[in-house]
Amino acid sequence: MSVTDYTGCIVQINPTKSRVDWEVVIGLEVHAQLLTRSKMFCGCPSSYVQGEPNSQVCPVCLGMPGVLPVLNSQAVEFAVMTGLALNCTIASRTQFDRKNYPYPDLVKGYQISQYENPIATDGWLDLEVEGRQRRIGITRVHLEEDVAKLQHVLRPPDPSYSLVDMNRSGVPLMEMVSEPDMRSAEEARQYLIAVRSILQYLGVSSADMEKGAMRCDANISIRPRGSIDLASKVEVKNMNSLRSVFMALEYEVLRQSSLLENDGRVVQETRGWVEDAGKTVSQRTKEQAHDYRYFPEPDLPPLFVSGEWVEKIRASLPELPRVRKDRFVSAHGLSDYDAALITGSKSTADFFEQTLGELAQENEQAQSANAKIVVNWLSGEMARLLNAGGIEISEAKITPAELASLIKIVETGVIGSSQAKVVFQELFTTGGSAMAIVNTRGLSQIVDVDSIMPILDQVIEFNASAVRDYLNGKQEAIRYLVGQTMKMTKGRANPAVVLDLLKTRLSDQIENGSQHK
Repeated sequence: MSVTDYTGCIVQINPTKSRVDWEVVIGLEVHAQLLTRSKMFCGCPSSYVQGEPNSQVCPVCLGMPGVLPVLNSQAVEFAVMTGLALNCTIASRTQFDRKNYPYPDLVKGYQISQYENPIATDGWLDLEVEGRQRRIGITRVHLEEDVAKLQHVLRPPDPSYSLVDMNRSGVPLMEMVSEPDMRSAEEARQYLIAVRSILQYLGVSSADMEKGAMRCDANISIRPRGSIDLASKVEVKNMNSLRSVFMALEYEVLRQSSLLENDGRVVQETRGWVEDAGKTVSQRTKEQAHDYRYFPEPDLPPLFVSGEWVEKIRASLPELPRVRKDRFVSAHGLSDYDAALITGSKSTADFFEQTLGELAQENEQAQSANAKIVVNWLSGEMARLLNAGGIEISEAKITPAELASLIKIVETGVIGSSQAKVVFQELFTTGGSAMAIVNTRGLSQIVDVDSIMPILDQVIEFNASAVRDYLNGKQEAIRYLVGQTMKMTKGRANPAVVLDLLKTRLSDQIENGSQHK
């Protein structure tokens, strides 16, 4: 892989060799759209995705002359909640500013944001990455308005053009800026997972990166380990998934280290991640910081936040992911790994608890066993089908009650594990009743001896070699015979019954002197 640095020097990227032990320094800027009913400074609905272009607008979000913004109080409450969840200090006085820059999706020519006096500052977030505890500093949490959306139309050889949809303009946006405390792409990925989870638990944002509800810009630079001098900082944009963030940062580490090791230089610039090509590309250089000419928003007075209100919000905060994880470990006997896996998504954790509540909990041991069974279903078949469909667990047709019914059906021996997966997939796709699917599709296990014995005799007859191995002392050969029986019954025979019958039938042959040499 080769890259061209700012000076035109072409260098090779070798991901397996490096002459220098480089330390990576990463800070993230995360933007999240807030789940308020109306926009940040007007009464237009904030749910813009399904609306016809330019249909959910008013003079305020269109930036018409003479209009006045009115602050969305729920957006402020959501920002305070997030700041508290991120262990920040909440400002008693905060203000909004005008951030001036020209761009087609910003019709006013400025964005109402916050600069010197954000709502929340000086927080932290604890992570566990590859068995190590890491504390990432949170510089600030502040509010601003989202911009309009551009749709670029490329129709060669006809002239290209861009369309503007103002529906998104003015949607409440919360920005969370980290300290440059992350030291690997994996730490950045885990940080994003943790932030997304907190936002979802608080109910302030869907935090869906694929749908644009959470966006991330990364600042990355490198230095020889032990040095305090950093190479130029590069900002990476256009990353719309956790995978994109991880891969873009991994690419940048290789690109920057290769440049420096081949007498090139890393230029301060903004780069965009190109998913199809698997690389970052230069968008614009930033040799000097852009002058946004911030000044206080003249149409919004300073906002004073009382300590009593902050404490009232603190007392109303829901159980957050880390606390819920610890509770799942202590109350349900889950391992740290399983608990972290389940609580990473609030909807998955809710599904887990609701399913567990439908199952009998005679004692602590039974509760722990049931919890592990539910985890296995959620991390196995459920995760596989959700990933394949690209959907959230809330969009699946299966309910916690029916997953619990399916687990009970398996435990009572009505169906086996292979049939259970068939039932689960149908429940996932169409919903309905687990038992009804079993009956309709004829999936119940065969436990009747008279029904199994003729099939067993055929298996013994057609697999003389395996029978001979078993009779000569190779105990594992009987597993093969059980598998062949299950195959002939399309998985419906009860394997425990089959195993017992096989042992009995083959023991009879040994007693009758039919052992083969």
